[in-house]
Amino acid sequence: MAGVPVPLMPFQHQYVQTTPLASLAGETEEARHPILRHQDSAMYFRQHRDRYGIGNYNHVPLPAPPDDILGPGQAPVMPSVTDFTPEDFKQAWADAVALLPEIGSAEIEESFNGMFSFTPDGLPLIGESRSVGGFWVAEAVWITHGAGVGRAVAEWITTGRPGIDLRECDLHRFESYATSPGYVARRGWQQYDEVYDIIHPQQPLEQPRPLRTSPWHPRQAGLGAFFLEFNGWERPHWFEANTALAQSLAQGLAQGRDIRPPGDWAARYWSPVVAAEHLAARERVALFDMTSLPRAEVRGRGALGFLSRLTTGNLDRPPGYVTYALMLDETAGIRSDVTVARLAEDRFQVGLNGARDIDYLERALPTDGSVQVRDITGGTCCIGVWGPRARDVVAPLAAADFSAAGFGFFRCRETFIREVPVTALRLSYVGELGWELYTTADFGLRLWDLLWEAGQDHGILAAGRGAFTGMRLEKGYRLWGTDMWSEHDPDEAGVGFAVRPGKTGYVGFDALRARRDAGPRRRLVCCSVSDGTVVMGKEPVYAAGEPVGFVTSAGFGYSVGMSIAYAWVQPELSAEGTAVEIEYFAERHPATVVRDPLFDPEMRRMRA
Repeated sequence: MAGVPVPLMPFQHQYVQTTPLASLAGETEEARHPILRHQDSAMYFRQHRDRYGIGNYNHVPLPAPPDDILGPGQAPVMPSVTDFTPEDFKQAWADAVALLPEIGSAEIEESFNGMFSFTPDGLPLIGESRSVGGFWVAEAVWITHGAGVGRAVAEWITTGRPGIDLRECDLHRFESYATSPGYVARRGWQQYDEVYDIIHPQQPLEQPRPLRTSPWHPRQAGLGAFFLEFNGWERPHWFEANTALAQSLAQGLAQGRDIRPPGDWAARYWSPVVAAEHLAARERVALFDMTSLPRAEVRGRGALGFLSRLTTGNLDRPPGYVTYALMLDETAGIRSDVTVARLAEDRFQVGLNGARDIDYLERALPTDGSVQVRDITGGTCCIGVWGPRARDVVAPLAAADFSAAGFGFFRCRETFIREVPVTALRLSYVGELGWELYTTADFGLRLWDLLWEAGQDHGILAAGRGAFTGMRLEKGYRLWGTDMWSEHDPDEAGVGFAVRPGKTGYVGFDALRARRDAGPRRRLVCCSVSDGTVVMGKEPVYAAGEPVGFVTSAGFGYSVGMSIAYAWVQPELSAEGTAVEIEYFAERHPATVVRDPLFDPEMRRMRA
């Protein structure tokens, strides 16, 4: 109607109503019985006075291509209602009778196939279109959350901000590939097929794969990488080539340390190799594929002022400096966190969190053409070289001085690794000495091979996302979208250090000052789970028997020997030593608030 692209696919969903049931004869209330879900058969039941309604997902997905949907003047009932397909309901009727025998004495009185919308990740699409100004979208919204979406959109339109964080439903969260008709159809099919399934938090959508690969994919496959998918990218979670290392640890050959396996659920996408890679990276040097980290080039005569207005950090430093900063919204909520490398007077490389950050930057561009924003993720690659021996590997290959004095912490430079042009940033998300090395995709394989060969004498290994996550947790680094989002301010989330003292004029400045005057409403704290249980995130936290918060990131810290869970709690529960409980699979596990970070709090290793 308006030319606004919307990445969703409608699928037909069956619903029937029975003839009257004897036990409900004379019933005048629309519904006295609770809604019933039959999880194993992908069905639900709802009372309609003296009848029962049955909804059925337990059939082959029936897509309804948008071009085939009839218009309001053509559809017999309405565009979203199509003819019932009785052959798809046979098993559902048998399962319904088995669960609720009285239904067997009734017949189907009304029936139809109705359309439900499915997006590539199964969540709604909410926000203002960029292609048609003032056109708002609230699609793939189901009845279970329709009222909440209506309120949030009304608040967004009238006040400029929804009342809750909608990062997971943002209309612009998808990159271009995820809006293609083929991708939307294939992922929508799987979303429909799994709508009643129990999905593990790390379970990837299986098709289409592989879709996006770093230049190192063939080398990683050769090392037996176990890949999981993120935002279309194939990311190694661990490498089977490191199995022998894990076995030696399990046999107690590495300083008596053991590898504690998590419980069955947490171990669904886990291997002892994760622990081995984690510990080896702390002791030697490892290569981490960081290509999936979104990044943009921001350049132009107005680039400094543009980024300074949108971020909390001091970017007005000479080329060669890197700044970790926050992008706040007008209420001082954390819209995103970014890493800004100033490569030249008018050119910056900005590490982002996703497509919605690109959208935000592009919407904020000045109209005079003084600033350009370009997403460079797909044309570049990034490898993290981290560990105590990282300098031993990189420095002999580098055209520039990579010594501690010559290449300081949180500095950057454009140089060469042998013949490969790289942008090197001296920082680390795992808490170890090392660099992020960026190059264009055509040089990626050569960069890997140079580093791999040079690292053989230093015990180099490839390490996956499992080790990366555990090391991040030990170091206390927050993950935007998981640990913090726009409902939290910097101080509450423990990233107040990213707000430059004395800086004014950035988005959210006035609101942040007011929030600091009022004091924190909650705190993100690090907890040690006393019995070693590894939780997965989003579990409830209790204190004195009352719910007081929830877990964000969690995992096992193999360097510190404890199960780690970050959690949002009330401010009065944030002191070190506070006892709490974390509920996991209906059992409450004792936990204690501990210092943050757990590993190398003085940051000596990163600054070595």
